[in-house]
Amino acid sequence: MKFLSIFIFFTFTFISCKNEEVAKPKVKYDAAETKALKRDTTKLGIADLPIHFEGASVVVFPIGDLTVGDVKKGSYESAKASYDNSASFNISNSMENEITGYIRNVKFQIIGQDSIHSLTEKVIMIENMSYIKSKKSFIYTLSDNDTNQDNSIDNNDLNVLYVSDEQGNNFKKISPDLHEIIDWEFIEASGRVYFRTLDDANKNGQFDKNDNVHYFYYDFKEAKSTEFKPI
Repeated sequence: MKFLSIFIFFTFTFISCKNEEVAKPKVKYDAAETKALKRDTTKLGIADLPIHFEGASVVVFPIGDLTVGDVKKGSYESAKASYDNSASFNISNSMENEITGYIRNVKFQIIGQDSIHSLTEKVIMIENMSYIKSKKSFIYTLSDNDTNQDNSIDNNDLNVLYVSDEQGNNFKKISPDLHEIIDWEFIEASGRVYFRTLDDANKNGQFDKNDNVHYFYYDFKEAKSTEFKPI
């Protein structure tokens, strides 16, 4: 009975926390526009070991922040001392054609060369990057603006869709501003990425059933996104 009471308490607490988290707005409209944030140079940045996708001409290094207590840049010994307790030096997880994680940037190295270059100089948070082998391209789900104005770009901000070639060049957004990505799918036969978004129609900062669903496709040949109406 005591165990049941404890279980109910923690279940209620968990649900309350989840509801509170859901209630946080992803967009705030009390400013004319979201401001660009500067990269936090006090964080200890680390890279995963290189990842190679079959058929790609590059290896990629996911870059992220080491977060062990208040570890700062240059304090590797402090991080090393904490490793046995709580540190994780893994930034991402990789699958056959996909990388997931909380990735601050990606470095690209052409196979057979020593030089390495960055995907972008912007402050972003990549949650997913997928390799489209037939198009020699990457599709990214990421946050690129502090839309909730909490002075941090993370997974509490809007998710948008980006594309680049396989060497990390021509990195650009393909979903509309202030639209939240629902999902996307690449169709090999048409050579298009189809995706759905939500726009905050009632401007309450939340994305729910009361908002509008939009349908788009990105055509690699035309290098542009087009809205369409399947229903």
